[in-house]
Amino acid sequence: LKESEKRSNVARGNVAFIRALGALATAIEACPRPVIAAVNGIAVAGGLELVLACDMVLAAESARLGDAHANYAMFPGAGATVRLPRRVGLARAKELMLTGDLLSAADALDIDLVDRVVPDLALEREVLALAAKLAVKSPLVLARMKEALNDAADQSIETALRRERDLNELHALAHDRA
Repeated sequence: LKESEKRSNVARGNVAFIRALGALATAIEACPRPVIAAVNGIAVAGGLELVLACDMVLAAESARLGDAHANYAMFPGAGATVRLPRRVGLARAKELMLTGDLLSAADALDIDLVDRVVPDLALEREVLALAAKLAVKSPLVLARMKEALNDAADQSIETALRRERDLNELHALAHDRA
């Protein structure tokens, strides 16, 4: 094949992969149930984009996280430019994305990229304990809280407060509240 045809085939494969990865990240974020990321090893590029779509992130002490797209002349396509600044702030997101640096789990905790760091051998146990804690809560209230929290990030305070009140009134009639 000609060089241009090879590049075109690679580009088509990349587009298909990024669309699938982006759809998965969007589905994770839209899932009405809380989604917990358990980071063990390295989470970079698309792996980080999946982590960013989750509601809570637990990381093993030995885990390393970063964007790393810039290290491979790749541009993110599954949400890093949108979700990373919302998670860690614009300045930190720029630093992580532009440098391609990887952070230790402890450093990721310091900038709120992860919520909790646990010993490597305790990661699975801690994630299951957190999941069990959430499992006894009302699925409906968790879904509505998640919806309100996600929506509030993109709205004015007035609009977000109105949405919260609306969901509160709706939830007052819910079967599990009674």
